[in-house]
Amino acid sequence: MLIGILSRKRSLYSTGRLRESAGRLGHDTLVLDPLQCDLVFGRRAPDIFYRGLGRKLPELDVVLPRIGASITERGLAVVNQFDMQGVPLVNNSQPIARSRDKLRSLQLLARAGLDIPKTVMARHPSQVKAALEIVGGPPAILKLLRGTQGIGVILAETEQMMQQVLETFWSLGMTILIQEFIEESEGRDIRAVVVGKRGVTAMRRQARVGEFRSNVHRGGTGVVVELPEAYKAAALRATRIMGLQLAGVDMLESREGPKVMEINSTPGFEGIERCSGVDVGSAIIEYAVSFARRRQRAGRSAAAVPPAGD
Repeated sequence: MLIGILSRKRSLYSTGRLRESAGRLGHDTLVLDPLQCDLVFGRRAPDIFYRGLGRKLPELDVVLPRIGASITERGLAVVNQFDMQGVPLVNNSQPIARSRDKLRSLQLLARAGLDIPKTVMARHPSQVKAALEIVGGPPAILKLLRGTQGIGVILAETEQMMQQVLETFWSLGMTILIQEFIEESEGRDIRAVVVGKRGVTAMRRQARVGEFRSNVHRGGTGVVVELPEAYKAAALRATRIMGLQLAGVDMLESREGPKVMEINSTPGFEGIERCSGVDVGSAIIEYAVSFARRRQRAGRSAAAVPPAGD
């Protein structure tokens, strides 16, 4: 199969591992920078050209979007174009967009009955005291609606600090979520990687000294863990609710059990592969190939059914 990987750089760890795994499994890959994809619309089928309108892309069997948060809008347009061409995608554009919006994600998870940290979206300084009472703080967590790798996440240890931070963000027109601080999980969380309908592996991330954010990109460390059933079920259900096929699900370990904190549609897997020894890259490629073949069989079956009345 020819597998397309939407990624800004071939040198990124996860992109390189996907290429390596695909080659070992007998498949070819084509790494495509979304910013170099030219989209053409017209009366006929939508086209995608690469690095200029004279170079039409070859037919791909399946596409793996690895879209960074900084190019979400352009990346999703490219994903939509592949979808319009009938190319199988792991993941599609709507679930990716949904997962990038922290507020929408939490709304969907809460409606489905999954446990999440108590969260308030306040818009005025007069609401801060009431918001703190709801989330049981201070301390409390402040989060930008869109952020990645721990950027835009602040621990406000006092009401005064929270007022100052919020007023600064509000003056810049930013929307902030005020979230419950889970004291027993301070500085650590669980990252589970879900591919298809199974949890591939998981790790407990621990923040470095003096830091409350456990992201590996911010100096956190990880150790492999065997997830209890409640955590496995929460990760799989959260992925399904978001409509994703591939996800990194971040959960806090509270006294009441797992609290789903965030779902990443483009999870990096360098840290989790190295601490667990699990070949996440191959699991993703095997799923993508299986998904594409199922789509091909479904297409052939549909084509074999004669129109009504024939």
